[in-house]
Amino acid sequence: MGNTAFIKPPAKIPFFIKLGIAISKKITKKDLLAPKLLAWYPKAAFSSGVLEAMVAHGNNDLNKRILKLIRIQSSISIACPFCLDMNSFEYEKNGISDEEMSNLVNQVNLDLIETFSLKEKLALEYTIRISKTPVDVPLSFFEKLRSEFTEREIVILASTAAQVNYWARLLKSLGVPPAGFSDQCDLSD
Repeated sequence: MGNTAFIKPPAKIPFFIKLGIAISKKITKKDLLAPKLLAWYPKAAFSSGVLEAMVAHGNNDLNKRILKLIRIQSSISIACPFCLDMNSFEYEKNGISDEEMSNLVNQVNLDLIETFSLKEKLALEYTIRISKTPVDVPLSFFEKLRSEFTEREIVILASTAAQVNYWARLLKSLGVPPAGFSDQCDLSD
């Protein structure tokens, strides 16, 4: 993938999308190309923004470390450089060490990573399983998952991984480069 998307943003971007772009820039400290491209279809921009706003952030749902691990693993499983860039942002602030991050990126067998708890390993394996096509979650694995997580937590795990998968498939299908390249994209062609 190069440094440009497959399409250019429209010349006119609706006000509410400009507002969303400003908010995402403030949060990520990056001028993201993705919301500009979604301006071609404002309903997709709006619904994508709502999806992003409603995802679990570690407030009375699951802890931030597990949620960050799920987002990182989903990004790796779906092979989305943009998603990995966005979801690994400030991983250390969520209690993830450089070694743990390296192990995830290098796809080290989860059983060999001693710093992950059983609960984290199950969440990561679940993420890997539901990021595959087709989804592969045998009942025997689900029973292990149920022994460590409540039904509500399982839905949060699944929806968090699905949200990253949504973004990965959308952005990859539009050719959006990793976020680090978004502000460098030459869209003048």
